[in-house]
Amino acid sequence: MLHIGAEKCRYKSKATIVLYGKSNEDADVPEFGKKFIGVGPEGTLELHGHQKVSWTLLSKTIYFSGLAYGHYTFKKNFSRGLNVRVIDQDTAEVLEVLKFDTHQFSEESLKLQSLLKKGSPGRIVAIAVGDSAAKNLLEETRLTIQNLLGSKFVRGLSYRQAWALVGVIGGGNSSCNESVRDYENHSTAGKALAQKEFFTVDGQKFVVRAYSEWNDGVPISGFQVEAVGGVILNLLDDVSSWEPGDRIVVASTDYSMYQTEEFTLLPCPECSKHQVKVKENPQFPHVGEVIDGVDMRAEVGVLTRNILIKGKTENTCYREKECQFFSYDTFGGHIKILKNFTSVHLSYVELKQMGQQQIGSYPVHFHLCGDVDEKGSYSFKTYLEGLSIHHCFSRCVTVHATNGLLIKDTIGYDTLGHCFFIEDGIEQRNTLFHNLGLVTKPGTLLPTDRNSTMCIGIRDKVYGSYVPVPATDCMAVSTFWISHPNNHLINNAAAGSQDTGIWYLFHKIAMADSYGSAIETKSELTPLGIFYNNRVHSNFKAGLFIDKGVKTTNASVDDPREYLCLDNNARFRPHEDADPEKPRVAALIDRLISFKNNDHGAWVRGGDILVHDSGFADNGIGLTFASDGSFPNDEGASQEVSESLFVGESKNYGFPGGQNKYGGTGGIDNKARTLPRNRTFPIRGFQIYDGPIHLTKCTFKNFVPTPDRFTSAVGFLMKNIWQMTPKNNISLVKFSSNVFLKVFFGKPGPWFEDGDLDGDKTSIFHDLDGSVTDYKDTYVGRMDNYLIQHPKCISNTEWNGVICSGAYAQVYIQTWNGQNLSMTIVRDEYPSNPMVLRGINQRAVFQQYQPVVMLQKGYTIHWNGKVPNVTYLYLINFNKNDWIRVGLCYQPNTNFVIVLETFQRQSSALSSKIERYTPVSSMLELEKNRSDKKFYFDNSTGLLFLFLQAKYNRDGHSYCSSRGCERIKIVTKDSAKGISNCMAKAYPKYYQGPAVIKQMPVKTSVPCTKCGTTQINSPGKKELSRGQQAFISVNGTMFSLKDNGILIVVVDACIGTVSENKLFSEVDIKHVDGYLKTGIPQRSIVLLSTRGDIDSPNISEALMSLGTAKLPYLQSNGSMAFLGFKGNFKPSWIKLFTGPAGQGLVQIEKYIPLQLEEYGCARAIKSRRKDLELLKKATRSH
Repeated sequence: MLHIGAEKCRYKSKATIVLYGKSNEDADVPEFGKKFIGVGPEGTLELHGHQKVSWTLLSKTIYFSGLAYGHYTFKKNFSRGLNVRVIDQDTAEVLEVLKFDTHQFSEESLKLQSLLKKGSPGRIVAIAVGDSAAKNLLEETRLTIQNLLGSKFVRGLSYRQAWALVGVIGGGNSSCNESVRDYENHSTAGKALAQKEFFTVDGQKFVVRAYSEWNDGVPISGFQVEAVGGVILNLLDDVSSWEPGDRIVVASTDYSMYQTEEFTLLPCPECSKHQVKVKENPQFPHVGEVIDGVDMRAEVGVLTRNILIKGKTENTCYREKECQFFSYDTFGGHIKILKNFTSVHLSYVELKQMGQQQIGSYPVHFHLCGDVDEKGSYSFKTYLEGLSIHHCFSRCVTVHATNGLLIKDTIGYDTLGHCFFIEDGIEQRNTLFHNLGLVTKPGTLLPTDRNSTMCIGIRDKVYGSYVPVPATDCMAVSTFWISHPNNHLINNAAAGSQDTGIWYLFHKIAMADSYGSAIETKSELTPLGIFYNNRVHSNFKAGLFIDKGVKTTNASVDDPREYLCLDNNARFRPHEDADPEKPRVAALIDRLISFKNNDHGAWVRGGDILVHDSGFADNGIGLTFASDGSFPNDEGASQEVSESLFVGESKNYGFPGGQNKYGGTGGIDNKARTLPRNRTFPIRGFQIYDGPIHLTKCTFKNFVPTPDRFTSAVGFLMKNIWQMTPKNNISLVKFSSNVFLKVFFGKPGPWFEDGDLDGDKTSIFHDLDGSVTDYKDTYVGRMDNYLIQHPKCISNTEWNGVICSGAYAQVYIQTWNGQNLSMTIVRDEYPSNPMVLRGINQRAVFQQYQPVVMLQKGYTIHWNGKVPNVTYLYLINFNKNDWIRVGLCYQPNTNFVIVLETFQRQSSALSSKIERYTPVSSMLELEKNRSDKKFYFDNSTGLLFLFLQAKYNRDGHSYCSSRGCERIKIVTKDSAKGISNCMAKAYPKYYQGPAVIKQMPVKTSVPCTKCGTTQINSPGKKELSRGQQAFISVNGTMFSLKDNGILIVVVDACIGTVSENKLFSEVDIKHVDGYLKTGIPQRSIVLLSTRGDIDSPNISEALMSLGTAKLPYLQSNGSMAFLGFKGNFKPSWIKLFTGPAGQGLVQIEKYIPLQLEEYGCARAIKSRRKDLELLKKATRSH
């Protein structure tokens, strides 16, 4: 029994528990091992530290080094003359880098004099002598420096004297700091160092330094501009519970999780309750904005707690097994809880250096505990809340054969192996609410924890000499590893893993020591628990992954892979009560935010699955749906994504470093940015694979190809060997003006290779309403696919696609007792454009092909070798009475047995009624009645003709009817050897002139008003643009400046409506200052934009009253865009941009929260918190 504090009487002092021991010392304690806190039967563990906000989000971007333009450092030897830097006093940007050789040339002195006289008052100027500057430094220039910058030393500056100055143009002596040192014996005996501190318009303190010296005959000069005195972070939540000295972690908002940073909090009396000040300057930028509609704000967690449990570790690694992969000691402490405990509740405890690189020893481990909620007779639900688990050596929280646990507000940071680990495939009803996991690194325990080096290096549990394949056996380490779907994930963030953020996988059977609980898990068939408002970013393989299982048999000669390696043996197909005979239960992925994942934003296999109200940005591929299996096992599931936003390349440009591997240019402005893969990788928003998929009411933004790569809104799985169904459909989608490539079918070259695999050739989707193509009810396929075309189809060469009207289905062709054959299928109307299909089962006992065909047409099928003895033709996606005619090539005089069968997929059984086909003697006789069971063999051409016509209706999304799949079986005896290709004889005999069955629709000219998502994830979008096309936009309502002047739009911060918009022409500009000071009501958002190079009035005081941290410098004839607030509160979203005349267009886009109490809004009726409602539902569900 161990108590520290209680839930209602929390421990306020500091308590530290240190666990000692080495892995190679002392004997293990049965059930627990070494170096542990153990809770056995009837045991109690109650630890309750001081309550604090565990983690929140940035509400304002923090910049690399703390300054918007970064820090500046320069150092050079032998840079003769006066080295000069001009620095913006409002942003700390170095505007000019200049050198004037005033030792050698008097003209250089005049140039410097002119620069200073033309300089804007208030600009910061830093000067440092390199070598010598005095010989031709004119007296009038010295006087200018004295008068404009306040120098006291420049008039007396002499040969090789070291001099440095930092001053402000027009600022006089009080704004100047300078230093001088005399030259003697090749040295100045130290630096002449000048430095002065300033504040940016955002309130960040920075220092400007200049220095000059001679050192052992070498002249040295340099400059520094850097943030000092700490950097203030603006946060979404009230973090007044965080204290000076606390350590915090800020997540990466780029592709690499290694841009995550730790900071120490400083005292900050000037901070609001939504702010903290950190000691260290950031090494990377961290986004604090909603960008292009996707919430990319970095997670910020506090690591420090007043109760600390830590494992004492050695200075270096000492066991060879671990030392081959880790340079440090990985034998930490651990907490293990066994079944039948009395009470376990942990809240606001810090766990550091915990976990061990051996099975069963984790920072917190619930081991075979069964039901730990009311169902297990616990009157008070077992929970972990507000834990900080960091710098640990084996997972974060392990839930093994345990049900009903609540894990809430817990951080798992910098850990090895799967972090939040639902272990065995039988754990259910566990709830993970508002947890943060980041920097999840590979570990050695399970194959799925390992990286490629560990995968190949650890082979003690494989059979024989088998060498694991990292990409398919290992490389799956995940921040949230969910092995059974009946668990609940609400409000969590997976902010950086070596492989995957959230991975749902499906165990066929439970692992060995859980067999007593359940053998068959039925996880594949179990409906998904609650999935709501989870964030995934900065993961290498995928943000969200729903697919696969693990191998549940030991290594053997038949399958030498290691037990529990990754396996492609499971498909998620949820049904009511996990019973495949009962109705499907659609799995709902509600509000997923996925950005900056290298490969996939989300890969989702199975069905039925719905992705709703989600946002994808800056992923290699935003979202891919894959079907739950290959026909005939697939029951015809469907997948749908709706009300979601896809952004190709956002204004989150990224930043090099932190193991970001790829960079280049791109996006709508073609700026330098980090990239998910190399610069040639074809970025896709939504990727079509298998099907049937449904994409509806979604918006696509910022898909702009570059000379290096194809970037498309909709694309297809590359190098696809499998089928593509024509039932894939798209409707009500919206493409912004910055989508230059809506659809792309690929072209031969990098990544696409030859593009000649079966799925590449048969890619297709149905544009239901014309929102993709402008042609309603058309199909879009690859341009070289003549199985689907007619003469009126419209080619789109940019897409490598063709748009056609018609009706389409598939034929699934399965062949037995044949070689590894390629199949050629030809439409009778286009004999010069055959399609060659390889099949997908090379070297297998049977082969499969699945072409998409236009209905009511004739086709012939040929082989590149000896014809198969057994051929099945399945009718896929045929509705009742749909038909095609096929002619299959055989050797002359072949004898056939042909029957129609109905195949039941669930039972893999045939119906008792089998109908036999009988021969007829002519094509004319065959065509009399397509539904008759007849065939015609044309011995002169070698073609066996028959009609494929469906007898039954399909149900829902099923490929076949509810009575089963209609299939025709063709059996021949061993036929003569030779190549069965009848093309030369088939045509022109059976050539048909191309004909249009269904006319092409008229091109749509009316814009779709109902297209696109209505659910952009943050309220209050405000845009300002200034330049030649100046405007202010509020939630899509545009206010334009047609003439030069200043436009001001005022928005009520409590209700979000525009209360006034006012245009000041050039003659009225003098009234702007008074309007800003007295004409705007309290609790107002103020948006200001200029057009043209106008002579701006001095409104610096007014802007400061609306939120700038100091009086900003406003250039005459300059331009400006400003976001401010009128009220007794300074929001983090205040933004000012100023620019010199003629600089051109700039755009500010902000998503501004409304109705905040801090604005002074009357306490609104509390908005419905769906997340808390779902938490309540999850924790009371048995």
